[in-house]
Amino acid sequence: MRLLHGDGDPTTPEGLRAIYAPPRLPWLRANMVSSLDGAATGSDGRSGTVNNAIDVDVFHVLRDLADAVLVGAGTAIAETYTAKGEGAPIVVVSRRGRVPDELRGREPGAVRLATVAEAPGLEAARDELGEEYVYATATSEVDLSALLDRLHEEGMRHLLCEGGPSLLGSLLEAGVVDELCHTITPKLLAGDGRRIVTGPPTDVPVSLGSLIEQDGTLLGRWLVTT
Repeated sequence: MRLLHGDGDPTTPEGLRAIYAPPRLPWLRANMVSSLDGAATGSDGRSGTVNNAIDVDVFHVLRDLADAVLVGAGTAIAETYTAKGEGAPIVVVSRRGRVPDELRGREPGAVRLATVAEAPGLEAARDELGEEYVYATATSEVDLSALLDRLHEEGMRHLLCEGGPSLLGSLLEAGVVDELCHTITPKLLAGDGRRIVTGPPTDVPVSLGSLIEQDGTLLGRWLVTT
């Protein structure tokens, strides 16, 4: 592993954590992976067929550094998210108020839900997770800025978004993303795989914070400059 841009030593666990430490709080970073030709998922619709061992290592570093993880309900279902142990709380974003099956039955606060007042699953989610862990931030569309404010008030100031592409697109549109961690793996997948961001066109300028290379895999930290 070698550092191509930035400062630090990525060859030790401590050095890798230092490279990815947030420069200030509050901070919202997204972490996404794609193949060289831009596919965010493989033929099975999962990012697990795109990533590799070094990407997984960085994934765990980012998880360990975060106060909470944001994820869209569709991604949580497709990637079979679970919430066990003492990891950061998982905040599922779902306009329908859906709690993925694999995230049910966890200890209070381990799973939270960001939804809307009109969500068909709102009351069931409150029964499942506890009313204090269900954030109905608006009437019909999740107010992401209001959600972040609520999480910050509850002490979760370093937030990690793990997708999917639609949620990342909405966060970018809302202007609340500080950093994108993007892994490019040395694979060409073709097919109809999604990009790492979908949604309305946007134009978010970024600058390169750091770039790590290992065996052809590139792991970049891109800082939003607006």
